[in-house]
Amino acid sequence: MMRRLLATMALFAATMAPATVTGAQPAATNAPDAATLAALRARPPHDEVIYFLLPDRFANGDPANDRGGLSGGPLQTGFDPTAKGFYNGGDIAGIIQKLDYIQGLGATALWLAPVFANKPVQGGPGQESAGYHGYWITDFTRVDPHFGSNADLKRLVDAAHARGLKVYLDIVTNHTADVIQYRECIGKPCTYRNRADYPYSRRGGLSGPAINDGFAGDHVGTAENWAKLTRPDFAYTPFIPAGEERAKTPAWLNDPIHYHNRGETTFRNESSQFGDFVSLDDLATEHPRVLAGMIEIYGDWIDKLGIDGYRIDTAQHVNPQFWQGFVPAILARARAAGIPNFHMFGEVAMDELDVGRLARHTHVDRLPHVLDFALSAAAIEAIAGNGPTTALARLFADDVLYAGGTATAAGNAGFLGNHDKGRFAWYVRRANPNASAAELAARTLLGHGLMLFSRGVPTLYAGDEQGFVGTGGDQGSRQPLFASQVAEYRATPRLGTTAGHGVASFDPAHPFYRSLKAMIAVRAADPRLRHGETIVRASSETPGLFAFSRQLPGRPGETLVVLNTAATPLTANVMVDPASARWIARLGNCPATSAAPGTLAIQLPPFGLAVCSSDASDQ
Repeated sequence: MMRRLLATMALFAATMAPATVTGAQPAATNAPDAATLAALRARPPHDEVIYFLLPDRFANGDPANDRGGLSGGPLQTGFDPTAKGFYNGGDIAGIIQKLDYIQGLGATALWLAPVFANKPVQGGPGQESAGYHGYWITDFTRVDPHFGSNADLKRLVDAAHARGLKVYLDIVTNHTADVIQYRECIGKPCTYRNRADYPYSRRGGLSGPAINDGFAGDHVGTAENWAKLTRPDFAYTPFIPAGEERAKTPAWLNDPIHYHNRGETTFRNESSQFGDFVSLDDLATEHPRVLAGMIEIYGDWIDKLGIDGYRIDTAQHVNPQFWQGFVPAILARARAAGIPNFHMFGEVAMDELDVGRLARHTHVDRLPHVLDFALSAAAIEAIAGNGPTTALARLFADDVLYAGGTATAAGNAGFLGNHDKGRFAWYVRRANPNASAAELAARTLLGHGLMLFSRGVPTLYAGDEQGFVGTGGDQGSRQPLFASQVAEYRATPRLGTTAGHGVASFDPAHPFYRSLKAMIAVRAADPRLRHGETIVRASSETPGLFAFSRQLPGRPGETLVVLNTAATPLTANVMVDPASARWIARLGNCPATSAAPGTLAIQLPPFGLAVCSSDASDQ
């Protein structure tokens, strides 16, 4: 068994033709030439492989900015390289210096966790942590000084564009940092107060005095209506602590009238939209000033940087009418800046294989695309775990539920694990606690094969290519690629190497890096794998066979992808197009000819993968 698993890993790491965008070019920061930029702008999202990273946890290129220009200890500066909940030192300069490494993998786009200025530290006594992750924004117009400057970010975008790499920013519209407090519950979370018991028309509840005369409700989105909401103390009495009255930029963000002020969300019912997300100040996105302000903020970043896309944080916690106004305005701003293929996808976080829930946000909110949490759930069930491969078949069958159907699914950002819930390798280990390191590695790479060869825009999480596993949850999944001083991280083993997290992890010889590079090269060389329709050929009620073909509409030939999710070898006959007679192995072992018209005989090792292309010429 061990020999077969090691053979599978070696198969993944076999040398393949390089992807079209890879190359060891210098980390120059000059602007791209016109031809390179034009080619980049012409690429549709389907052609990308996204590399997602947290700037604080990638590379430290300038130790001088580790404390963000602040003085004092960790509770003042937010910097503590020994603590997983504080800034560890990564920055934009480090990303620029490591562009060779990223591009060498075959990635074509960078997605950066939020880079905007954050509140350095939040939390009550003993519960403090820092804004290293970027989601506690105070200044939406300025790069967090722990990461560098606006000029540094511009240099990164230019350097990436000069190589043909796109840059996506992670944006937040749902909330800001925790600045606003409530007099009724100072120093502790405030229970959510709903709109029925605490209407806008009474101060502090039904028995309170009348306020906000003439306000017709938050569903009426006109400026005239919202001008009548003059008092924010309908549920709680919000106030801004002394010294923080001008903590936020732009200035309109400092007025409590632009927030919901109803207390902590329970992530259920109306609190999902109107409640404070772990005490973060929840913006009243129904307010036309908030909508206009966010369009201005994120439109300006497009104009200043020429970026290529936005990942939208906490999209499901914002009212649909906001997205119905925001999305077309941002896409129009991008087109005006000469970016016709601006890629936007929203976060609708969930654990279940529920395509319908994701799809609802493309219909009601009119989000153009979403992060594919359903793909992650299906892979966790069928590949990390020991579920039936019918889960994968159901995933693709439900693509028709999206607004725009399979075309929308093709532009969704596919991923396996992430920085919030856990790395895919951690899910594999959790489901198979007694498995060997070789089996954990083989399952992890098989999951990446599914993501890279199925529809959607594959998204790699930095560190996965170096065998990072983590311990699950947010802080347990955010190991830096530079040498870590965090004891918990240093104590966590990696896959594919005996090295731990106490050394830098930028090794292009790591078997995961080599395997992913090989798979990305196969994807880059085959337009069917980037643009083709998906036809499920076989699935099973048990672990084992899953097969699907990718075909370009109206063109001959197909590329067949076959997975074995079982711990035993697989021999199976797979249905194919009867016109597909002769075959070429793109990855793994494929027979040269069909066993009969419409049938291809496949043999795979445990957790094996094969990519077979019929000989019809459309490459």
